[in-house]
Amino acid sequence: MEKKGILVPMVLAMGAAIFYLMVLTSKERALSSAYETGQVLQARVDIPERTVLKEEMVEPMQIPRKFMEQDAFEVKTPADIKLIANLVTRVRVPKGNQITQSALISLSPEAGLSVKIPPGYRGAILGIENELKALIKPGDRVDVLVTFEAVMADGRKERVTATILQNVLVIAVGTNLGQGMNAKQAKVSTDKEDKTAAFSEKAMIALALNPNEAQYLSLAMKQGDTTVVLRGLGDVEMHPMEMASFRKLFK
Repeated sequence: MEKKGILVPMVLAMGAAIFYLMVLTSKERALSSAYETGQVLQARVDIPERTVLKEEMVEPMQIPRKFMEQDAFEVKTPADIKLIANLVTRVRVPKGNQITQSALISLSPEAGLSVKIPPGYRGAILGIENELKALIKPGDRVDVLVTFEAVMADGRKERVTATILQNVLVIAVGTNLGQGMNAKQAKVSTDKEDKTAAFSEKAMIALALNPNEAQYLSLAMKQGDTTVVLRGLGDVEMHPMEMASFRKLFK
């Protein structure tokens, strides 16, 4: 009977100790989790709305996980910084703010063509043959030719072709802004554009032109038939070109 009287308090004391240990462990885990840190991307500079992100605009920042935004870009390896390349800001991101996925969109028609136009240039739209659309890619260089009816010195009218623009940058082909797509996304985009193209005689490309070039392209489109010829990769040379005519060819 005496042993039983001693055993009960010991069991209760052990139970209380175990419960206290469990509570303490739980609080330690919660405290540890609250102060666990991770790396997220933050804006190194003020980033305006509809800006194509570059790696130098962001930097990793070490913060407690409880302060991380729910959809923040977390940096676990140095290569993770490249995840933001070619994404576009939906809204202004102030310096020091975390870069979140909800604040960004892909480089796509939703972002608008203006994000691809180099400073000081204009985005000009030009129709091309549908067959060429699959062969020209954003980043390619082209020359623009115009064929029109010219009045010669003797009053005769003669059909001629002139190269009016050389080494022009293609910034978009249809809805492809060079955003980069996986095979599934590319197929969906191509199928959608093919359906649209069935109702149109021409596909569209966007060119980066300086203001003077833009004027000449507009004039050429009103004056005659324009043609685009594709340059080889790395070919940026400019050459003086004389107008072509059948009279010169067979002279």
